[in-house]
Amino acid sequence: MPKPDSLQGSLDLLVLKILSRRPRLHGYAVMSAIQEISNDVLRAEEGSLYPALHRMEEAGWIRAEWIVKDSGRRARMYELTGAGKKQLAAEESRWQAVTSAVNRVLRMA
Repeated sequence: MPKPDSLQGSLDLLVLKILSRRPRLHGYAVMSAIQEISNDVLRAEEGSLYPALHRMEEAGWIRAEWIVKDSGRRARMYELTGAGKKQLAAEESRWQAVTSAVNRVLRMA
């Protein structure tokens, strides 16, 4: 079983993919989606997710907007940009190559 925050190398891919399917999510919703969709196998901790979101925003892959929720609380909502869609395609391609290579090694006789 992976460690709770063992997403090194795949966090960007997961965040970009989730935002491509569920636009305008706040950070906690992204964390919850990763955990829920992976059936509790993967977890993104705040200490990893929020720096990654900030880095992806600086890179132009996502954009963020502060909103005020009905409860009166502020939330930072994230969505994918055009550059983020291109990056997602690159990340998915890289991931396929890596998993294919790992599978070849695992199937060695």
